Formats: sequence, structure tokens, C-alpha cells
Amino acid sequence: MTEPGREVSLAEATRVWAKIALLSFGGPAGQIALMHRVLVEERRWIGEARFLHALNYCMLLPGPEAQQLATYIGWLMHRTKGGLIAGTLFILPGMAAIMALSWIYAAAGNVGAVEALFFGLKAAVLAIVAEAVRRIGSRALKNNVLRAVAAAAFVAIFFFAMPFPLIVLAAGAIGYLAARAGSAAFSGGGHGPAAADDSLLGDRIPDHALPSLRWSLRVSAIFLLLWLVPVALLLATLGPDSVYSRIALFFSQMAVVTFGGAYAVLSYVAQQAVETYGWLEAGEMLDGLGMAETTPGPLIMVTQFVGFMGAYRNPGGLDPMVAGTLGGLLTTWVTFTPCFLWIFLGAPFAEKLRENRTLSAALTAITAAVVGVVLNLALWFAIHSLFGEVREVEAGPLRFDRPVPASVDLAACALAAAALIAVFRFRLGAPLVLAGCAAAGMAWWAVGG
Repeated sequence: MTEPGREVSLAEATRVWAKIALLSFGGPAGQIALMHRVLVEERRWIGEARFLHALNYCMLLPGPEAQQLATYIGWLMHRTKGGLIAGTLFILPGMAAIMALSWIYAAAGNVGAVEALFFGLKAAVLAIVAEAVRRIGSRALKNNVLRAVAAAAFVAIFFFAMPFPLIVLAAGAIGYLAARAGSAAFSGGGHGPAAADDSLLGDRIPDHALPSLRWSLRVSAIFLLLWLVPVALLLATLGPDSVYSRIALFFSQMAVVTFGGAYAVLSYVAQQAVETYGWLEAGEMLDGLGMAETTPGPLIMVTQFVGFMGAYRNPGGLDPMVAGTLGGLLTTWVTFTPCFLWIFLGAPFAEKLRENRTLSAALTAITAAVVGVVLNLALWFAIHSLFGEVREVEAGPLRFDRPVPASVDLAACALAAAALIAVFRFRLGAPLVLAGCAAAGMAWWAVGG
């Protein structure tokens, strides 16, 4: 535990952030809980109110809120260098693990033992996503108006294939306008003046955390160049039809519009990567999510697997493994570079956001819509993992996937049911459920299933 009044050195902070990164399993909820325990309860670097304020701001941003929260606190404690160290360390273990698993998957994905492993992981992923719907819904849907927003978001994305960014913008606008009109239906709470605390940082605002036009222009220029120059070079040299150009453009777009956390983002990514670009199949997307669930770091790291498979199957003149590696690294670069921009540019102005009731209402409405989007993700995953054949239904504005009942996989259903019981009845954590389902998949394969 940090003693009051003692400054935390950058070297000590780096060790702590490395520890958090290596233990950051369990998705954003588990990662945020881990950071809270280490930074607020054990070391008392930052107080409860300050931590929640930083989290509220990160929830407003596109991208993975847990990684951005680490970047925010690292920046608050040790300026830009601290933010870069915290945010980068949060990514590195998962990036290395997903890359290694992508190589194995591409080289041996059709081997029985590997298929059995991912067969088991799919069942665990279904249960974890279903539990995420329950957890988020119980916290976010406090009244009938919010429940109606969630239901409308689900219908819009599942039955009408409405783009996720449009749903987010519509929900935010509804919350904002309702608050302007005096409605209390979207009163989200959690925003307000920070209470005094006795943590190391306390209530003080460090000099570097004060808004500065010069700083804003400088950080915007640096990170926009780091983010967009590689994209422009790929378009200029390879053309818009290259798989690398498409990866760079798609995931750059995703970095801007994907609000609402990892599960909501993955619904959008999965449908685009599978149905629009054809980079991988629905079952493979589930395999990738299983990888991300079993490794440390943000769940959105599954996008690295998507980029890997897209380039692996469209290598051009390169070796497929080399092409896949480049595609995966490119995906990670354009996905996470903007995350640092959002923090370094906006965090100095975050205190003002706490007092803005209309912005808080917009966030509350977006969170409600995200519940419906995550429900869509759970149902989409269930359909594509439990049924061997799925048909697309198109009737006027309606467009949705319908499973063929005769193609149901009874073994997959049984394992998914067991995973759901483990999560909902016995409240087992994600690592145990994932390990158990993986072992069950291997056992099923061993007996000739």
C-alpha cells in the first residue's frame, strides 16, 4: 500500500501496470474491478470518486473503456509518458497471445484436437455473453423508458440490420433532447463534483491535467499523424481494393464509431467481417472471441484475429503467415492508436463533463441501447454456433438470420446449457467456465464425438 504523501515513481508504476496487464482476464467488468482493487483499495493512488469519474468519461468514448481507463489514470499520475506506459502495457500481453493463437489456428485449425478445443470454448463464450446481457441490463435499465430504448435497439439491429453507429447516435440524441426538455427518465447519476479523499492524488488537479489549447493542438497533430498516415500510405500504394487498405479503413472507422463497450462493438465487427468482407466465417468469429476471453487484455483484441485471418486468406504475393501477421498488427495499430488520442485530448476537459446533465443523459440512453445490441450479439452467436445451417430472411425492410431447426447440434446445445448453468446457477468465473468447456470439448473429441 502506498504511504500518504509519498510520490510513486514511474518505474514503480510501470511494475504495477505490468502486473495489472498480466492479470486482466474476464472482460471489461473484471478488468475494471481489478484496477479498482489495486489502485483504489490496495495502493490508494486514486480515490473512489476520482476513479468513477475517470470511468464515466471513458464510457463516453469509442473503444475499450478498460484500456482507456488505464491510460487515463496513468496520464493523471505521470503525464503523457505514464499514460502511454499504462495503456500500452494493458494491450501487449493480449496482443502477443492472440498473435500466437492466430498462427496456431491458421496452421492447424482443421486438426481435430484444435477444433475440439474451440468447440468447447464457443459454449463458454455464449454463456459469458448471455451473463453480460443480464449484468449490464440489471444496472442500466432502471425504468420502463430505458427498457423501451433497449428493446428498440435490439429490434433495429437484429430484425432490420440497422448499423450500430446509427443506433448509438439515435439513442444519444434521444437522451440529450429528453434531458433538455426536463425529463428525468435518463438521469444516469454518477456525475457530480468529486468528493474529498485521502488517496495519494487526493482532490488536487495536477498542472498537466489543466485544459490547454496548445497541448490540445499538439497532441491531436501527433496522434492523428500516427493513426492516419499509415492508412493514407496503404491507400496510395496498394489501392482501395487491397485487403490491407480495407482492414485499415474498416478498423479506423470502428475506432471512431464503436461506443458501448467490447460486446456491443463485437456485434458490429462480427457481422461486417463475416457478411460484408468475408474475411472469416461466423464459427471462426466465435473461435476468435474464445481466444480473447481466455487471454489477458481487452476483448476487442479479437479484432487482431479478424485482421490476421482476412490478410491470411488474401496474401497477395506474400507468404500467408507473413500476410496474416501484418494484417493483425495493422488492425491493432489502427484500433488502439485513436484510444490514446481520445484520452490525451479530452481528459483535461473531463471535469466539465461531470457537471453536464444533458451529456450524462445521453450516456445513459446509449448504455440502454447497448443492452439491446449485446442481446443481439448473444442471439447471433447462439444461432451460428448451435445450428449447422442458417438462412438469411429478407422481406421488405426486414433482414435477419433464421436457423434451420433440422441442423441443430445437440452436443453443442448440451455443452452450452452446462455453461449457462455454471455461470447463472453456480456463478463460476469466466476462467473456470472457459477451462471447463475447453476440457469438455477435448473429452468429446477423445471419445469420438
